[in-house]
Amino acid sequence: MARILGENIENLPWEEKPEGYKYPVWRYSGNPIITRDNLFFANSIFNSAVVPFKDSFAGVFRVDDRRRNQVIVTGFSNDAINWELDDKVIFKGYDPRICKIEDRYYLSWVNLTPHGTTIGIAETKDFKVWEQKEDATYPVARNGVLFPRKINGEYVLLVRPCDRGHTPYGDIFIQRSPDLNYWGNYRFVMKPERNWEMTKVGAGPTPIETDEGWLLFYHGVITSCNGFTYSMGATVLDRDEPWKVLHRADSFLLAPHEIYETVGDVPNVVFPCAALSDAKSGRIAIYYGAADTSVALAFTTVDETMEYIHQHDLLKE
Repeated sequence: MARILGENIENLPWEEKPEGYKYPVWRYSGNPIITRDNLFFANSIFNSAVVPFKDSFAGVFRVDDRRRNQVIVTGFSNDAINWELDDKVIFKGYDPRICKIEDRYYLSWVNLTPHGTTIGIAETKDFKVWEQKEDATYPVARNGVLFPRKINGEYVLLVRPCDRGHTPYGDIFIQRSPDLNYWGNYRFVMKPERNWEMTKVGAGPTPIETDEGWLLFYHGVITSCNGFTYSMGATVLDRDEPWKVLHRADSFLLAPHEIYETVGDVPNVVFPCAALSDAKSGRIAIYYGAADTSVALAFTTVDETMEYIHQHDLLKE
């Protein structure tokens, strides 16, 4: 049985797997949990990230406002399902991730510059005062996701280099830094391998450390005659050399099937951005953007996900 190496989150949101359901990841029956109605100026709220904070939860949320500007705000919740969002914009940009490293919380997001998208990095202790670092990539990149601890004394960032469009480059790389200012030591991690992800792949939530390696949920994209379809996959990376892929599921774990995933500003999108994991129970709650319109929630356990990856491991084919 796989074991999560991390903290216990006794109040992690949870809903039992529906009877007779055969797949390793299942949706929350109350989806979507965050909609445009959570903020008066929002056209849509999606692709957002949450972490435990004190005895409750905090998060960073992508908001496309009524001018269709892309901004990031903070929010707080006692149960990680019902959220109060702040209307103060902390940064311009989109698709934030958040993780805690030692005593600070680190935000990474797609920062908007005149020269293209970069990965912005900022830190906070209280979600009120933020210190912005140098951009981690310049330019052009998306899907910058930090590991939740230093590895061999370095900060490590997953990233997908791209162009200024909606990108012909679809591979995930790793880059490393001693201080969050100077980045280098790049390594290739993975590229699209199967039809469901053949256009591009990108890192999703903060990787979850387990005794088998780093469990990484990611998004994969296929291009059809109707455009892009975003689904969620999973892979396992080496704990000490995380550019090495140990196992990887050959098929998606969650794809856009429900109405709130297939209908919206951008139809057919499941875009995972955050995961809360409880070391004691092995439970995992995954937050994902649905149709670029709302935030939804899904559940799994480390055992169910690992078992699925091992049973459908494309590296063993």
